[in-house]
Amino acid sequence: MKILSIQSSVAYGYVGNSAAAFPLQRLGHEVWPVLTVHFSNHTGYGAWRGPLLAPADVAEVIAGIADRGVLGSADAVLSGYQGDPAMGAVILDAVEKVKAANADAVYCCDPVMGDAGRGMFVRPGIPEFMRDVVVPRADIITPNHFELDFLAGRTTNSLAELLDAVDVVRETGPRHVLVTSVLHGDVPEGSLEVVAVSDEGAWAVTTPLLPISPNGGGDVTAALYLAHLRTTGSPATALERTIASVFAVLEATLAAGTREIQLIAAQDAIAEPPTRFTARRLR
Repeated sequence: MKILSIQSSVAYGYVGNSAAAFPLQRLGHEVWPVLTVHFSNHTGYGAWRGPLLAPADVAEVIAGIADRGVLGSADAVLSGYQGDPAMGAVILDAVEKVKAANADAVYCCDPVMGDAGRGMFVRPGIPEFMRDVVVPRADIITPNHFELDFLAGRTTNSLAELLDAVDVVRETGPRHVLVTSVLHGDVPEGSLEVVAVSDEGAWAVTTPLLPISPNGGGDVTAALYLAHLRTTGSPATALERTIASVFAVLEATLAAGTREIQLIAAQDAIAEPPTRFTARRLR
């Protein structure tokens, strides 16, 4: 595939495009990374340097790609953290242009807003912008459990409630929803789930809960799920392959004792996802 990925970038470490591009390339896909920021490192360190690119500059880069006459060959647009509605507008304009040139292209949005235990960590107004403007325009979304609850306007404490919330969000536009970091009363202690829902049904994978939560894992997950979903056409297979690879990356990170995810060390598990987790059908 050819994927237009509009995300942040860091020189040191792996978040945004710095986390998404290599796994996609390792799977054999072509990535056109458009940067929204170029920081020294991710903001989780508390200090960083580098420019926050203006939306107009990002739009100019996308216009330059369009000048090459290749937007119609893009199979997908991928986006992550959107720190400003103006940047979101640039991304949605790019989606519109790609889809106008290629009706089969899809938009995969990771609606980065917050997380359980941390609450919302984006600027005021961004969550509502994601919910009301961006998510309805997406074909695939990859929220975590906390973000799903916000998008659906409810709190979910069971698998049934979570599936109902997914259905509420799917009614707004996106047909494919991947919910990460799922914790509810039905999940065994020491485990977490990832749930995939589409028109074809719903599936879940249960994994051990590792004692780490590094930055960039969600960016890798969104990229891999998009890739596997588009190449296999099966949400269940995409779920199994994505989680097998991401879990291998997290295991390597835990073993290395590093703050940054070990994408390079675990690259073989990205290129050839191990047969490790089986998706169980929920409906």
